[in-house]
Amino acid sequence: LEEAAFQLQQIFRIDISIALNILGTESMRAGHCRVAFTCFKLAADRGYSKAQFNVGLCYEHGRGTEKDLEKAGFYYCQAASSHHPMAQYRYARYLLQHGPGSSWDRQHKAVALLEQAAGAGITEAQAYLGVFYMRGLQPQEKRGLKYLLQAANSGDAQSRFHVGVCYEQGLGVQRDLAEALRHYRQSAAMGNRQARDRLRA
Repeated sequence: LEEAAFQLQQIFRIDISIALNILGTESMRAGHCRVAFTCFKLAADRGYSKAQFNVGLCYEHGRGTEKDLEKAGFYYCQAASSHHPMAQYRYARYLLQHGPGSSWDRQHKAVALLEQAAGAGITEAQAYLGVFYMRGLQPQEKRGLKYLLQAANSGDAQSRFHVGVCYEQGLGVQRDLAEALRHYRQSAAMGNRQARDRLRA
């Protein structure tokens, strides 16, 4: 009976968190940012990762509360530790740009989070890793191209442009101008101005 009561408590707690998060989302859509933030925060403090991510967004962008990047990082970290892929991406970005500790430790942790988010299909993480591996202190061009292709295949025009650059310059792949042109054309068709400029050149 004690176990059953505990399970019911857990279900009730999760259901309330889900309801609060939905109420927060609806309030945000209606332009009631303070109400939305309050709902997200109540659910986040109950351990609901989607709400923790939403609180992070509120703090990062100053929606319904004062802008506070440190608090945004804290809530992204909480959601990321529950394997929320977009929170993993956002927390990784926070670590690279604002995080505490040594640069090497932050970068190592951020890359691990980006890899997890990219593996979960987060296009932004794939694109970020692609550029990161291409331009890092010790470039890993083949690895970078792999992530750029993943992001490009998910519809990211900027990554498609970068894939074109890789083929044009032979970065991580055999130089192939025809293939570069194909990627530039696809990127330009998606509205990428850099690709259009490159095609003209």
